[in-house]
Amino acid sequence: MLKYAIIFALVSLVAGALGFTGVAAGAAGIAKILFFIFLAIAVIFVVLGALGVGAARKALK
Repeated sequence: MLKYAIIFALVSLVAGALGFTGVAAGAAGIAKILFFIFLAIAVIFVVLGALGVGAARKALK
């Protein structure tokens, strides 16, 4: 998902440089949404991973 966010950000930069402001704004909006979805999923996985390590230690004791 982060890969697609970076691709849309690059498309936005190129479109903005060439004067296609509508396309640039749309691609920037999509990139922003994808980045925040990626960030939320990454945080959820980090929390689940931390909780999983604690659960595994409790199970081994």
